[in-house]
Amino acid sequence: VDGAKIAAEQINAAGGVLGNQIELVIEDNKSNPTEAAAVAEKLIERDKVPVMMGAWGSSLTLAAMPKLMQYEVPMLVETSSSSKITKQGNPFIFRISPPSFVEAALFKTKLPELGIKKVDFLAINNDWGRGTITDFTTMFKENGVEVGLSEIMDQAAQDMSAQLSKIKASDSDTIIVTTAVEQLTLVLKQAAALGINKRIITTGGSQNPDQLIEQAGSAANNTMHMVFFAPWEPEKTPHPDQAKAFIEAWAKEGHGSAGLTESYRGYDGIYVIKAAIEKAGAADPKAIRDAFWQISVPTLNGTVTFVKDGPEGRESGQYMANGTLVKIVDGKVTLPN
Repeated sequence: VDGAKIAAEQINAAGGVLGNQIELVIEDNKSNPTEAAAVAEKLIERDKVPVMMGAWGSSLTLAAMPKLMQYEVPMLVETSSSSKITKQGNPFIFRISPPSFVEAALFKTKLPELGIKKVDFLAINNDWGRGTITDFTTMFKENGVEVGLSEIMDQAAQDMSAQLSKIKASDSDTIIVTTAVEQLTLVLKQAAALGINKRIITTGGSQNPDQLIEQAGSAANNTMHMVFFAPWEPEKTPHPDQAKAFIEAWAKEGHGSAGLTESYRGYDGIYVIKAAIEKAGAADPKAIRDAFWQISVPTLNGTVTFVKDGPEGRESGQYMANGTLVKIVDGKVTLPN
């Protein structure tokens, strides 16, 4: 939300969209799928929004999607990564965040340098975590990497020692971990306490490496993380001037640097929506939906265009995102050369 607010402020300061100021109507789905569907309907019926952005978690986005079909209002998905979202035949969905199958394809390009022989998984028990296991397992097997254990942890779990002990006893060389930063901090600390010395790689881009360094301390050292915005070296990003402007605006608002790798999503999302409204020539839901297919937008992640994903004739739009695999070394985030 903070990234989205910065984008809206910048756009409005530059004259808005089609001569009007952008207004963000923000509702809390309380991380509850039933509430997510109700909030989506409220935004459409009460607030008359012509386009939505959301809904963070994959289960929440999936719950809201039938309302988009019912009312024919498009939604830009900036965070949710379950592959189901763009494969269900909902032509009002346009996603800029990488689903697990796109992230797996990005990860495939890193395999030669990583030299992975066998992997185990530890993932959160939701659409995001299970989807990552499915799509990464397919990618690994197609590329000659052996797949071992697939361990699941509930979202509220704080003790993962049972799963980690099983993984420690396996003959894998790498652990793929998928969960949010708070639980990931616990995983890293508990893995260190158990003396696990296998390579740990996290997926999903929601890990905030700076926050992990702060919270997990030395347990974060030598871990690797797939991120989709790398603010540590903005000159290496696809659009350096845009990256530097966002980082400066973020700091000016008093936000900590740890939030940059997540909040860029809302920032990019609002700029993509702006481009679609301008292309449509009106704040009309159907015109905006059609315009999403025609735009090319420079963002912090890269230049956003949409490709079709899902059943023919009812495709959703998916952006094929860029990603960087970073490593924490001696308490600092390092980027590949």
